[in-house]
Amino acid sequence: MPNAWQVHRWCEPEEMIFAEVPLPEPGPGEVRVRNLASALNFFDILQIQGKYQVKPPFPFTAGAEVAGVIDGIGEGVLQWKAGDEVVALPWGGGFAEFSVARADRVWALPEGMSPVQGASMPIVYHTSWFALTHRAPLKAGEWLLVHAGASGVGMSAIQLGAALGARVIATAGSAAKLDFCRAQGALHALDYSTPAWVDRVKEITDGGANVIFDPVGGDIFDLSTKCIASEGRLLVIGFAGGRIPTVAANRVLLKNISIVGVLWGGYVANRPDYLAATQESLVGLFRQGRIRPVAGPTYRLDEAPAALRDLANRKILGKAVIAL
Repeated sequence: MPNAWQVHRWCEPEEMIFAEVPLPEPGPGEVRVRNLASALNFFDILQIQGKYQVKPPFPFTAGAEVAGVIDGIGEGVLQWKAGDEVVALPWGGGFAEFSVARADRVWALPEGMSPVQGASMPIVYHTSWFALTHRAPLKAGEWLLVHAGASGVGMSAIQLGAALGARVIATAGSAAKLDFCRAQGALHALDYSTPAWVDRVKEITDGGANVIFDPVGGDIFDLSTKCIASEGRLLVIGFAGGRIPTVAANRVLLKNISIVGVLWGGYVANRPDYLAATQESLVGLFRQGRIRPVAGPTYRLDEAPAALRDLANRKILGKAVIAL
């Protein structure tokens, strides 16, 4: 029997149970994937703790994106066969040796892309693509400010911003993370542990950033409204900082700025065509060498709780990934 991490009650990641489970069977329109890599996301921690909006019935296995090999085909699935190397969005069940995913949320692992890179791509790169091309949208030559640039979603936003022709500024909280941001394509990398970055953004851009990509919230969001350009777009990606901020409407009015929500998961829930088109665009950029997922370090499946704790403590540069 295969192994999986199971959540039997709302708890901390260290309290999950590592156990043998029955081999999952794909239903109609589904495939089973033998996982070679599974990526971790901050919302996995929230889901395990019972703080996320999606609350599966107990017991459940967290983990929303994997790469591996198809080894089971459900009724009606014609586009895949056993042995195909794929990237998949199982939306749960990723922290396990086998996962089940809808066939329309499975894509071929691109040639030259490792399973670790493949598992690193779907959620953060799809989110950033949705934000920067659909919700902003970002124009070539504009200044893009990316907060938490050394995180998985920050990494993807820097790379995609540069690929779209923007001039990218990134923020992060340590010298190593700032170096990482520059390596992803940021022209400037600023320490956001003190508010001095606000004046530096205004100085670099000669007035303010045109688009601000904010997965942090809290004080970072508040300060971002002070260094955004006239007619700028402030993208609300998430609240990793903990506090959900509010905004004074007079700032929105006086600068003609837009506060733009980015809920990629909700948008694509019933839009498989959008998912497929986005993946095609991202794979094209990967083949051109314009984006490249960075994972580090990788963890074994039995180290998943430690990996989630390192992610929560912001010790990861890029994506945290389990390599099976």
